Amino acid sequence: MNLHCASLAATISSVCSINEATHKSRTLQKRVNSDAPIKLSTEFLSHDSLEPTTKPCFCGRRHFIEAATLGTTLFPIQPSRATNPPREYTALLKKFHPPRPDWYEEFYASVMNSATKDYEAEVAMYKSQIFGNLKGKGLRILEIGIGTGPNLSYYASGSGVEVVGIDPNPKMEKYARSSAASAGLPTSNFEFIQAVGEAIPLSDASVDAVVGTLVLCSVKDVDMTLKEVRRVLRPGGLYVFVEHVAAKDGTFLKFMQRVLDPLQQTLADGCHLSRETGNDISRAGFSSVELNTAFLSSATFINPHAYGIAYK
Repeated sequence: MNLHCASLAATISSVCSINEATHKSRTLQKRVNSDAPIKLSTEFLSHDSLEPTTKPCFCGRRHFIEAATLGTTLFPIQPSRATNPPREYTALLKKFHPPRPDWYEEFYASVMNSATKDYEAEVAMYKSQIFGNLKGKGLRILEIGIGTGPNLSYYASGSGVEVVGIDPNPKMEKYARSSAASAGLPTSNFEFIQAVGEAIPLSDASVDAVVGTLVLCSVKDVDMTLKEVRRVLRPGGLYVFVEHVAAKDGTFLKFMQRVLDPLQQTLADGCHLSRETGNDISRAGFSSVELNTAFLSSATFINPHAYGIAYK
């Protein structure tokens, strides 16, 4: 899975950014081969107040993926740092995000960092609406497909915010860390993990919110990714999303999306133009979903956009 996509009209300039961490002195510690129980708060968080009463850890406790789902034997999943991911998780990365040449990963990260300014300027109004639910609340937030970190400025400046960003492309880390610093997020409160959305290396009910923007267009398994989002969310937690979705049937835009879809997947690292992602989120088992749509002129064929909040 790659968690990014780029617009054909701008030769991968309008991009869907969905998406070797250094070990920190506190929080987000890795557990390896530990059978000790993990203490997580089960305190229900209401939609109106997301302040946790106790701090759930970002321990990467081992969890199991069903063999029937992965088509392989069961094995424990552990946190995957970009520099040296465990062998078992490396196999998962290769399954959902086949290896790309190093030069391509670097090139794509650079494009993502420099060629999305027009898109980000136009989508800012919608992001501000939904990310306002996270800012300044001292939350523990997971961003899937963090890419170069364009969303961090919306929610990472509040006191006590802790962020884990996952992305299959390790070349994104330096850009994401720069964005975190620009957003005012302390280095000790940010963790980058090379990982895929289909197998998130975090404990059950360990985060207060999950952020995903333009991610589900390019994961290999949308339903599996959404299942993982629900798993890591605390009760009452939020999934905040922006995704581009297929145009209405019978429209010229839908016709063009179908024609260009194979080329888009090739040029934009697996991005699909015609997925019904809004419907996927609505039926993923969240307690409620607030879903809105918008058209962005800078996104050309990558329209319409579905954005909103899903509650666990």
